[in-house]
Amino acid sequence: MQRKGRRRIKTAGELAVIILAAVLAGCGGSSGEEPATAAPQTGTYVEKEPPQENRVSDNMAVYADDDENSVVTMYLTVRQGTEGDNTNHTWTEINTYSAYYYDDNEIPRYNCEALLQIGDENGPAEGEFGYGETVANAAVQIRGQTSSKREQKNYKIRIKEEKGSWRGQRTIALNKHVGDPVRFRNKLAYDLMKNVPEMISARTQFVHLYVKDETEGGNGVFTDYGLYTQVEQMNKTYLKNHGLDNRGHLYKINFFEWYRYDALKLKSDPDYDEAAFEKYIEIKGNDDHTKLLDLLDKISDYSIPIEDIVEQNFDSQNICYWMAFHILTGNYDVGSRNYYIYSPLNSEKWYFISWDNDAAFSRTYHEWKDYSEGKSWEQGMTQFLHSALFERMFKVDRYRAQLSAAVEDLRANYLNREIMSQKISEYSEVVKPYVYRLPDLTYSLVSQENYDMLLNGMADETETNYQYFLESLERPWPFFVGTPYVEDGRLEVLWDTSFDMDNESITYSFALATDYSFQNILVQEEGLRLPEMTFDLLPPGQYFIRVRAKNASGYEQDCYDYYSMDSGGKAYGAKCFYVNEDGTITEHENTEGNETE
Repeated sequence: MQRKGRRRIKTAGELAVIILAAVLAGCGGSSGEEPATAAPQTGTYVEKEPPQENRVSDNMAVYADDDENSVVTMYLTVRQGTEGDNTNHTWTEINTYSAYYYDDNEIPRYNCEALLQIGDENGPAEGEFGYGETVANAAVQIRGQTSSKREQKNYKIRIKEEKGSWRGQRTIALNKHVGDPVRFRNKLAYDLMKNVPEMISARTQFVHLYVKDETEGGNGVFTDYGLYTQVEQMNKTYLKNHGLDNRGHLYKINFFEWYRYDALKLKSDPDYDEAAFEKYIEIKGNDDHTKLLDLLDKISDYSIPIEDIVEQNFDSQNICYWMAFHILTGNYDVGSRNYYIYSPLNSEKWYFISWDNDAAFSRTYHEWKDYSEGKSWEQGMTQFLHSALFERMFKVDRYRAQLSAAVEDLRANYLNREIMSQKISEYSEVVKPYVYRLPDLTYSLVSQENYDMLLNGMADETETNYQYFLESLERPWPFFVGTPYVEDGRLEVLWDTSFDMDNESITYSFALATDYSFQNILVQEEGLRLPEMTFDLLPPGQYFIRVRAKNASGYEQDCYDYYSMDSGGKAYGAKCFYVNEDGTITEHENTEGNETE
């Protein structure tokens, strides 16, 4: 207790406050004058737009030197390197094993050391990358997944860090596009989209590749490997070259429908498994997943209006133009894979970037082959609606209107028949001579006569796909069918409800058959108002269910389920299941195999 009349000693903190107050008082002047006041605002008031985040857009300067119809000649000398960097393999080994061999054995893909040189048809050229060099400046391996089973391989060349870059790129992907009869659909798509302000594209280049094999068993002379397409790899270097934030988040979508899958965790989570994470989305940029996972939680929270989520976390113009482009080009293989998402470091917004457009402009070829892909719900906007994000977003009228506006703009100004015909003609003049001479002639999918027929049909595909888009606006939405189960001595099956954009009433038809073409139907019902059906128990065997939705205007829609036919392609709207000997039910799992990169 402090005694009365005794002076209390001030603490160091109190002294500091007094000194600070004195200093501040001194700053105000010691002459006793009034402190200065702000100058009066005499300007005429004008309304100002509040600060807004800049819209992300592509850096058009990166395409300034593009010659879309040119062919770059690359010379690749391959050698055996060291075990330490996994380059101690022969060129024969590199080309023998598919990606599945490495996956099954849980080993990295084999590499060779490589000397990459750029030149012309005479040889490496002075002033070009690698000219005059004799020491390896790169490593090479196969790339792709299903495509790695093909005899003609795709390659990934990685230039060593101390050896510089080619056109600002150190990773060079060479794609053979063996499933593309015209061999330029992917490049055509990228070159078209780079002119669309709302989209972000990638640089491409036709490449004539020669390989000299100096590994064990090689012939030591340059061998013609034919025509490839080089596609710019999307990584931190890509972000920097395109004027984007290379500190930001970049993910490649492998299979992802905007759900918070169990494998998607933060790196700090004790159960984090990067390999499991990347089965859904590959990490190509910043690996702090907090922003992405928070967004997925919001999308799954139906108490948050989807409009709030879209406006805060996306650029709706970017989404709508990205979707519209793939709708009009008929690229049906993009709903849950084959694209990237990008977000700058200090932004909440995410942007869509296209990747692997091999399915684009394929309708004429598929119809000629009677191949069932890109049909049913994979036409128009419905190909995207199994995604949690898009299923919520496009139930909102204004986003559908925005998508329709993007479709109309692209159809009129970027993908019209005049533009398409000119591009197709120019590219075919470059590509066709390579396709119909060795070595590519051996693997050509069509005759020269049919090649020209496909070119003529491709120019009209945009208009055909536009009509499919208009039809998709009239149809009910697709939905998933559950696996049958035994209930009270009968089989019961449930399915999700469909949705109609005009709020029309919906009924369902149901069929059970022993074949996916539904020639041998066992049970059939029409006009069902509830999304369920029961029927008698079945003997052991393979069975197929078909459920269709029909609105009051008479438009029908298949369910999302399909059966991958042995001959290739899909039997749309057919869900396959098996009744086992013990009466249990097993759902059939489709094997995906339509990758053509």
